[in-house]
Amino acid sequence: MKIAYRLSILAAAAVSIGTGVLATSSAQTPDDKMYRPPEATIYRDAGYRGPAVFVGEAKPNLGLAWPVNSIRVASGRWELCEKTRFRGNCRTVERDTPMLNSILRGLTIQSIRPAGSGGGWNPNPPANDQVARGNFAEFHTQPSTGGTRVLACTSGSSTAACAARAADNWCRTIGWNGSAREHMETVGGREYLADVLCVRSGY
Repeated sequence: MKIAYRLSILAAAAVSIGTGVLATSSAQTPDDKMYRPPEATIYRDAGYRGPAVFVGEAKPNLGLAWPVNSIRVASGRWELCEKTRFRGNCRTVERDTPMLNSILRGLTIQSIRPAGSGGGWNPNPPANDQVARGNFAEFHTQPSTGGTRVLACTSGSSTAACAARAADNWCRTIGWNGSAREHMETVGGREYLADVLCVRSGY
């Protein structure tokens, strides 16, 4: 049903933007289908005891009243930093670690974020964008940057106004004036842009 819904929207968009060329991206790879967003739980005490905090995205300021002494890693690799906004000395952890003392070497963790396999950070899942392009507009089912989904809002809660700004900015990055219409789609507990119609003018 979801695939049929997507295709019906795509077809409608192709008609609405006039004489256009329908371009469909390649099918999802097995790696895309097996994607799991990074998840971890940090604990105050060694051995996964004491107060705990679940982490599913970058936290530039943990604001904890206690030190982090153990971590369970459900998926992904995690960078733990001694200062807020991922500054200062940082250590990367990729598996359950019941005692962080040997890794942190006395550091008190103030920020944490997922770490990519290449050392960078990418919180977004892979995109499987389908595109319909016309003379005055272009429709995208899953807007992407660098092959990954675009967040509907990079800070705070995902509101319609925030998504509209994000869609406008994204459309400009691919050569259009802005977005005439956009939606939000929840994936792994996060909101991403979906079904965005980029236009030349009059949006």
